[in-house]
Amino acid sequence: QVQLVESGGGLVQAGGSLRLSCAASGRTFSSWAMGWFRQTPGKEREFVATIRWSSGIADYADTVKGRFTISRDIAKNTVYLQMNSLKPEDTAIYYCARDPDYPTGMLPKDYDTWGQGTQVTVSS
Repeated sequence: QVQLVESGGGLVQAGGSLRLSCAASGRTFSSWAMGWFRQTPGKEREFVATIRWSSGIADYADTVKGRFTISRDIAKNTVYLQMNSLKPEDTAIYYCARDPDYPTGMLPKDYDTWGQGTQVTVSS
């Protein structure tokens, strides 16, 4: 059984940076892609970025394109989200998730395993 554990959240001023990590554990980890989503109270979980595990091809939400970078370390079974030029509207709980199958999804329903989330707060 695959488990995902996020880390790296925190409080940062607007314009600052944070790097989130998501480590996957389990006897055998496999995935078509890994993604990052975020959620604020009263809103639906929102797609942020996804990366195909084998090829490294990435896709981003328009709201973060040019500011966030998703990457992965296959040897460590870890996916990262580098967040630069953070804005107060980036404040949310950030979740990583596994997309088990082709095609690459951008909806929560496309992902079958989720981490517990890590809080990111950006102050103005």
